[in-house]
This record gives sequence, C-alpha cells and structure tokens, in this order.
Amino acid sequence: MDRTHDGRPVRMLTLIDEYSRECLAIEVSRQIKTIDVIEKLADLFILRGIPEHIRSDNGSEFASRQIRRWLKAIGVHTLYIEPGSPWENGYIESFNGKLRDELLNREIFETLFEAKVLVERWRKKYNTKRPHSSLNYRPPAPEAIEPKWPENAVALS
Repeated sequence: MDRTHDGRPVRMLTLIDEYSRECLAIEVSRQIKTIDVIEKLADLFILRGIPEHIRSDNGSEFASRQIRRWLKAIGVHTLYIEPGSPWENGYIESFNGKLRDELLNREIFETLFEAKVLVERWRKKYNTKRPHSSLNYRPPAPEAIEPKWPENAVALS
C-alpha cells in the first residue's frame, strides 16, 4: 500500500509469472475488491491462457469464497502461502521490494491517475529493459525491435 500526497490510500495488486518473472499487471486503485481481482485475472487468462495454479497470500481479495469458486470452476488450483511466511512466495515478495525501492520510495503521487501512469511506466521498464540476475541479466520480456528500412531500400532475395 502507498498513499497519494493528500494521505489517501493507494492499493496495488501485483501479478507476476513465476516462470518468466514477467510482471503481468499492476492494478492501482484506492481499494481492490474481489470483483476487481476476478476482472483482472479474467483479462489475463483471455490474453495468456488459464494457468494450472495461482500462488497468493491469504489477503481478503484472494481468499474470498467468490474467487475460490470462480477459480475452481475454470480449473485453476490455488496455492495459498501460510500467514506470516513471505518466503513461501519469494518471487512476488522480491518483486514488491523492487517496486518499493525503485519507484514507490522515490515518488510522491499527487493523484491516483499519476500513480497509475508512473506504475505502468515502471512495469514496462521492469519487463523490457531492466536486467534480472535470475535470467542471466536479461529482462523477462524484451521488446522486439523492428528495423525501420529506408523507403528507397531494395529487398534482396
């Protein structure tokens, strides 16, 4: 959790892929409800496919009966970490620490909109440019660069 300049809360739902280390989404809002989590997960499942399992803490937004029923109905197993055992979810804990150190501790958000813009900008940099030691110092989702050919270039075959 963070706060805007006026002291109002800013909550963040961070979702990462444990295998690739890619940050799939960071939902930034004043409050995050069960339906917000379901909508964000549904969007990701449509884009990326339904995962075999989801690992999460026991926060109210993930432990609700509604989310458990929805995940079970679509065939996603849930792996909940024990309360007070952040080491059981080391990837997201490490990610959240980097988010805190590299962005949240350095910024004072004037508005919720500014927080959303800066967090998304940081997420894209994290995925496409920031080296990760666990990935041989490569980013998890490097940008594909399409060369710009001069308009009068001749193609050879």
